[in-house]
Parts: sequence; C-alpha cells; structure tokens
Amino acid sequence: MVRRTDSRRRMLDSAAELFQAQGYHATGLTQLVAAGGAPKGSLYFHFPGGKEQLAAEAVRLSSERTGEVLRAVVAAAPDPAAAIAAVLDTLTTALVESDFRRGCPLATVALEAAAESPLIREACDEGYCSWQGSLAEYFTREGLPVERASSLATVVLASIEGALLFAKTRRDVAPLHAIAAHLRTTVEREFS
Repeated sequence: MVRRTDSRRRMLDSAAELFQAQGYHATGLTQLVAAGGAPKGSLYFHFPGGKEQLAAEAVRLSSERTGEVLRAVVAAAPDPAAAIAAVLDTLTTALVESDFRRGCPLATVALEAAAESPLIREACDEGYCSWQGSLAEYFTREGLPVERASSLATVVLASIEGALLFAKTRRDVAPLHAIAAHLRTTVEREFS
C-alpha cells in the first residue's frame, strides 16, 4: 500500500526534475501528475495551491539537495580555490550528463515565474540566499572577515549561475571552464 506521504514525495521529486529541465511554463499539470505516478486528483489533494505551490516546494527541495552537495564538495576540498574548482567540476559534470538539460535547479524557474509569483520568487530567493550563506560561512571559517566573505560568496555564486546559463544555452562547457579559471585566481588572491 502506498502512503500519502510517498505519493506527495514522488510528485515533489518528479516536479523538481521537470521544472529544472523544462522550466515552469513548459511543464503542464498532466505531465506533473503522470511523472509523479499519482492519480489525477492527488495534485490538489497534496498541493491545494496547485502548480504554483508544487513549484515553490519543488524549488525548495532542489535547493536543499543542491545545498547539501555544495557543502559536501566544499568541505572535502583542501583549500578555498580547490573548493570552488570542485563545485564547478561537479556542476559541469551534471550539466554534461543531462545533455545540457539540467543547469541550475532554480534559475529556469526563477527567470520564468518569479516575477509573476511571489511564492515562487520567495522560494528561489531562499535557495540562492542559502547557497550564498553556505559559501560565505565557509570563506569565513577559512579566514576572511564576514563582510568580505559575503561579498566573495556573492561574486562566486553569481559567476557560476551566469556560466551555467551561458553553457546551457550554448551547449558547451567552455563558459564553465573560463569562469573556473577566473574564480580560482580571484579566490587565491583573496586568501593570499
């Protein structure tokens, strides 16, 4: 017997995948229900706010998962420059393995729906703030003053986001490699 929470979780998992790969507007309700393997009426049962609520929750789930990966990759690195290089390697590998369909799990939804949905905008903002905060905390632990660490984290995250978008659009990882080299130099200089 399938529990209600299992059905809800499957819908969230499949929605997170679909929104990341296709975006908010290209992902229809029928597709969301079918991909989640749930009966038609279950979408509104589990998500009374409909597609908008499902998208916001899927963005939060994707953000948490990406944040966990980010923290693990950074923690395993021997120094800040290597940490950022490892993050970029991880993201590059994921992009290539998805045949350039899965870039940032927040960017596509944020670009499409954040302006029209405060709920989705808030979920995207929370995700970006969480990632930026994790990087800033890491840089602070590594010796940067709090304000400088926060600024560097913003530059790193914004650079990676832009490179991911550029790479996905071009179907070429060259922008990720270029930003990796630039960020390595930037981060090394900050910690020298």
